[in-house]
Amino acid sequence: MNTQNEQTISAEDMRYLRLLAEKYPAISEVSAEIVNRNAILNLPKGTEHFVSDVHGEFEAFNHVLRNCSGTIREKAIEAFCGEDIEEELRLTEAGLREFCTLIYYPIAMLGRLRGEGRLDADYYRLAITRLIVLCRVVSHKYSHSKIANGLDPTYAYIVQELLFKTDVTGDRLEYYNGIVNTIVETGASDDFIIKLSATIRRFGIDRLHIVGDIYDRGKGPHLVMDQLMQQHSTDIQWGNHDILWIGAASGNLACVANAVRICLRYANTAILVDGYGINLLPLTMFALRTYADDPDLEGFLPKITDEIPDMDERLMARMQKAIAIIQFKLEDAACRRNPILGMENRIILSTYDHEAHTVLVDGTRYKLNTKYLPTLTGDPGTLTPEEEKVILALQASFISSEKLREHTRFLLDRGGMYKIYNNNLLIHAGIPMHEDLTFKTVQFARGAYAGKLLLDRIDAEVRRAYHDATDEGKDMFWYLWCGSESPLFGKDRMATLERYFIREKETHEETAGPFYRNYENVEMADRIFEEFGLDKETAHLICGHIPVRYGRGETAIKAGGKIICIDAGFSKAYQPVSGQAGCTLTFNSHGMNLITHEPFTSLEDAVANGTDIISELRFMAPAKERIFIRDTDTGVQLQEEIKNLEKLLHAYRNGDLKPVSR
Repeated sequence: MNTQNEQTISAEDMRYLRLLAEKYPAISEVSAEIVNRNAILNLPKGTEHFVSDVHGEFEAFNHVLRNCSGTIREKAIEAFCGEDIEEELRLTEAGLREFCTLIYYPIAMLGRLRGEGRLDADYYRLAITRLIVLCRVVSHKYSHSKIANGLDPTYAYIVQELLFKTDVTGDRLEYYNGIVNTIVETGASDDFIIKLSATIRRFGIDRLHIVGDIYDRGKGPHLVMDQLMQQHSTDIQWGNHDILWIGAASGNLACVANAVRICLRYANTAILVDGYGINLLPLTMFALRTYADDPDLEGFLPKITDEIPDMDERLMARMQKAIAIIQFKLEDAACRRNPILGMENRIILSTYDHEAHTVLVDGTRYKLNTKYLPTLTGDPGTLTPEEEKVILALQASFISSEKLREHTRFLLDRGGMYKIYNNNLLIHAGIPMHEDLTFKTVQFARGAYAGKLLLDRIDAEVRRAYHDATDEGKDMFWYLWCGSESPLFGKDRMATLERYFIREKETHEETAGPFYRNYENVEMADRIFEEFGLDKETAHLICGHIPVRYGRGETAIKAGGKIICIDAGFSKAYQPVSGQAGCTLTFNSHGMNLITHEPFTSLEDAVANGTDIISELRFMAPAKERIFIRDTDTGVQLQEEIKNLEKLLHAYRNGDLKPVSR
C-alpha cells in the first residue's frame, strides 16, 4: 500500500501546482492558508437576498438594499433596545428610526441634522460608537479577512481596531476612545459615518440574486442597473423584459419597437432620452404628422401613476400608436421569417381588411375599434418608407448608446437563464411542460431540446445572437420576450394588439402554460429538481414573473414549500393586484424568510420623518440544523481548494517542488 510520500504527482497536477506555488511559495504560507480556509468552513453561512420583478422601481428597490430587507432595523433593535443595554447607547423608537435612517441615507441625514444644528462633538461620538457596535453585530459571521476586504480602505485599519477590540478597560479603553475622539476632532466624522454606514449595508447582504425583470414600467431601470453594478456579489436570472432590452441593444427591430412602446405606455420617456440617450425626435415628428387628426387616441393615453409625465399626454398617445403599428408589422415579419418558431397564428396585422376594418385572430374575424390607420395602405404588414426611417433611426440610437451597451454587457456577464446556488434553483418564469408534467421538446436554434438542455441551449444562443448580424438570429430575442414556448414568458400569446384594437375580451386572454397551472403540484417540483440534479428533499425552486395576489388570498408558497414565487408587486402597476409593494426572500444560516414590503413613500419623507418600508415576515422555513459555510457551494469550492493546497504542501515536503523562503 502506498504511503503519501510514495504517491506520484501527474504531469497535469504538477503544472497546476507550479502555478499555485507562485502565490504560496513557502511551506508556512501554504500551511497558514489551509488553516485559514478550514476555519472559514466553520463559520455560519452569509445571508442571501432574492428579489424579482423590480420593473424599474428604483427608489423602492434602492431602499430595500439600503435597509437590507429590514434586517438592519432588526439588528439595531437587538443591539440598542434591550433592557440590559448600556444606558448611553440605548435607543427609543424615535431614536431607532433616526439612527437607521442615518445608516440608509447618511449624506442626506447628516445634511438634515446639520440644518437643525445637532451635529456637535457629542452627537458624533455617540453615533460613531453605535455604528461600530452595529457593524460588529452584522459582521460577526464573517472571517476577519472577509471583513477587512469589505471595509473602505480609507478607514480599514481604524475600523478593524475598533471592531476586534476585546480589552475594554484601563489603558486599552483610552486607546479606543482616543481613536473616536480623533475622528471627531480632525473633522473626519461625516466621511467616517458615510463610509461605515456603507460597510454595514454591505455586510447585511452577503449575496444578491435578481430573479428577473429589471426593466419596464417603472421610471428607473437604468438606475437599478447602475446600483447592481456597484454590488459586491450579484447574479441575475434573465426575465423576458430583460431579454427584450438585450435584444433592443443588439438591434432587433421588433425589440426596439416594443421597448419604446412600453416606455410611452407608462410615461417613462426619460429612461430613453436621459438614461440611454435615445433620440425620439424622428418618432415624435412622424407621429405629429401622421396622427395629428386621430380621434381614437384614448386607448393609447399613457398609464400614469403618481409621476409628472415627461411630455404632453396626447403627444405620447400619438407616438405610442405610431410605434405600436410599427411593432405589429415587424412582429408579422418575424413570424413569417422564422416558421420554425411556430408563431404563424400571431400574424395578425397582415390580415387587415381595409373595407371591413377587421383582422383575423385564431380563425375568427374581429372588427377593430378604430378606422384611423393611415399607414395600413397596400400591404398592411409592410412598413411605409416613413415608418422604416423611424425604426431604423431608433435602432441606430439603441445600438450606439454607450450606457445601454454597458448595462447589456453586465446582464450578459452576470446573467443567465437559471442558476443553481446552495441547492436552490432560480428561474425567472418556468419550463415548457406537457399536461402530464413531462418536459416539452421545443424546436430551437437548429435543434430540439427539453428541460435543462433547453435552458442551457437558450443561454448559449442569447450570448451568440447578441453578436449575430442576421435578422433571423436576433429574432430569438423577440421570441423569448413573447413566444408561446419561451421559458421566460410561459403563456400561449402576448395579446398586445388585441388589447389595443379589439373590444371582445375573449381575445385578450393569455393562457398560462402547464408549469403555472401546476404550481401546487409536488410531483412537478420533484421532477424539476431531478432534472437539474438537486436534492428534492431540501431544494427550492425560486421564481417570479406572475404577481402573487395576496389581496385575493394567494400565497407565495407553492407545492408544500418547494416552490416560492417572489413577485409581490415592486411595480406600482401591479400593486392593486398583489396587495403588496414587493418582497424579499432571505436565506441565512437559520433558514429562509419571506419578507413582504409596504409601499415606499420617498427619500425626502424617509429623511425628514424616519419613515421606512414596513416589512412583514410572511413565511419562515427554519433549517433543521444551523447552516455553515461548509454546507454551501462556497464550502464545496473551499474544500476543493484545501485539497489542492494539501497537494502543494505534500509536493514541498516530498521534494517535488522547492519552496522559497520570504
